[in-house]
This record gives sequence, C-alpha cells and structure tokens, in this order.
Amino acid sequence: MPKSVVKRIGVLTSGGDCAGLNAVIRAVVARAVRAYGMEVLGISDGSLGLMSRPLQYQKLDLEVFSGMVLRMGGTMLGTTNKGDPFAFPMPDGTIKDRSQDFVDGVHELGLDALVVIGGDGSQAILRRLCRKGDIPMVGIPKTIDNDVPFTESAVGFNSAIRVCVDALDHLQPTAASHHRVMICEMMGRDAGHIALHSGIAGGADVILLPEIPYTLEAVVEKLKQVHDEGRRHALVVVAEGVKMEDGNSATMKMSDGQRRYGGIGHYLSEQLNSRMEVETRVTVLGHVQRGGTPSASDRVMASAFGVHAVDLVARGRFNRMVVWRDRGVMDVNIDDVAAMGARQLDPRDPLVHTARGLGTYVGDL
Repeated sequence: MPKSVVKRIGVLTSGGDCAGLNAVIRAVVARAVRAYGMEVLGISDGSLGLMSRPLQYQKLDLEVFSGMVLRMGGTMLGTTNKGDPFAFPMPDGTIKDRSQDFVDGVHELGLDALVVIGGDGSQAILRRLCRKGDIPMVGIPKTIDNDVPFTESAVGFNSAIRVCVDALDHLQPTAASHHRVMICEMMGRDAGHIALHSGIAGGADVILLPEIPYTLEAVVEKLKQVHDEGRRHALVVVAEGVKMEDGNSATMKMSDGQRRYGGIGHYLSEQLNSRMEVETRVTVLGHVQRGGTPSASDRVMASAFGVHAVDLVARGRFNRMVVWRDRGVMDVNIDDVAAMGARQLDPRDPLVHTARGLGTYVGDL
C-alpha cells in the first residue's frame, strides 16, 4: 500500500469513558503504522493534553499494544468531560478562552491530523477547535448512551447493555425470593436507549424513558396486573434522566458543587411504597456501566472504526466522522453531526413497540 503524505497523527479520547476505547486506539495505531508508515502520538486526557505545558502525550507504536490492551476497559490515554477550552475554568474562579493553547499544542507536536474519539458533545467542541486552527480531523463515535446521530451504534453501548442485563439477571432471583419490586436505575440523561434495550433483554415489567411521559398511576396498575397474573415480584427499569411527577429532574449535589442526574430510582420507590402494598429495593448502576471488559461486538466495531478513520486520514478526507450503518462502516460530514445534536430515542422506535407487545409498560404515548 502506498505511503500517505500524512506523516504524524494524534489520537485522543474525550468525554465520558466506556469499554472499547483501547480497541479503537489499537486499531488506529495498527493501521497507521502497518499500512501507511505514520507516526502516532497519543494525547493524554483529551484536549487537556494539548493545552498543558509541557504537552502531555506519548508515542504509540506496535510494541505498546500487548494482547491485554484489546481487552481492557477505560482508556489508556485518559479522558476528560470538563473544561470547555473556549470557556475554561481557571484556578482563581475566572473563565478564560484557552482554545489557542490547544491549537498551538497541535502545531508544536507537528501533527498533520487528529483522530478524535468522543460523543456528540466532544465531537462538536473538538470540531470547533480544529476549525479554529485549520487542523484536519476525523471523528470516531463512542458513548454508552448511543445518542450520536447518523450511526446505529457507538463504541461502548453494547458493553454497557451487557452490564445492565447482567444486573437484571442478578436482581430477578432475589426479587422472586423475597416477593419484591426491584427498581434498577441506569444511565441515560436525555436518551433512553440503554434502558429500553436492557429492559427488553432483562425482562422488565416497567421501562421508564426520558422521551416518553408516564404516570405513577399507570406504573401502579401495571405492577398490580403482574400480581394478578400470579407473579409476586417485578422488575422496573428507569433511566436517570426520567423526571419526577412535578416535571423536575432528580439530581444530587456532588462534591464539586455541581448537580448531576441521580435519584429517580429512590423517588419511584418512595412513591410506590406510599401507593400500594409492596416492598421495593433500588439498585443504581452508575459508573459500573462504563467499566469492565469490552464486549466482542464493541471490539469489532472499535476495530472497524479505527481502520476506517485512518484510511480517511490517508486519503485526505477530513472533517468526517465514521458511522455504523447497514452492518458496515461508512462516514458522514462531521458538521452535520454537530448540527443534529444528541439523538434521542424516537417514541415510535420499533423496540418501543416490541416492549409494549411483550406487555411492558413504557409510558403513555
């Protein structure tokens, strides 16, 4: 295969972590080095590595990638989901535009292009940064929420589903043993893809999603129906972004002073306990959904994405994001991704129909 005019590329992970990121990095390096003779630099902690002085990075070659890297969760490069470079919080409490630091970092390293692994928010911010510095860029979608537009799936989603279904498989026997309603709160701030897929696969009786309104009365009726059918236990799945009855989101104050989603499971437990004779228990999966060994499906997709991204770089096809469609890898204009924003669950999604066909309560639309 002919050598590319691109000689040195950088790869970084940005936003929340997930399983499969190391498989992407491995694929990027393998394709870049073996096929095109490129040098690859791994940027530490997302955009922060290029904004730091001295710059934070490491050279990535084939010797770095033992057989364990493919199997490791998280990201060997580190990541960040804080500190927008265009409005970066400084130690003295002020906000500063540090985007030029990012651009200068890319130029200081002599990078011909960047491969960016991130969700819809990270892709949008890094697109702005690269546009400011006229930096060639190719994006790779990753997110457990599966809310990046134009792609049927993103790296990390399948692995997160596996964790959630495994949790439901563990909750069901203890629910049956004690005749309880087990409430499992899952991630999903604005999109219910995790909850819907996991709820169907895990046999949930109720699945509550941010995109579809519900009533507590309907949830109670469903649980009574389950009891009348002869089963004295039930499983309820709820995405963390589901709102309370008053229309407000359930949030918790964190140590840094910010409020983050969490608590809807306990809210539902209190409401159900006050409305019917039922014993409930709540399990909040939280960040356990992000960790662990990546699934085979995520490893395959990560590998295909990494190879295709490097091929785009080698051909000089920049400002693109790789996507998974029709059982294969394609690419789309990253400007269209940024313009579309996060992909929420369509209430008319075929899987919503599937869940209802199984008798699951999935809201009132």
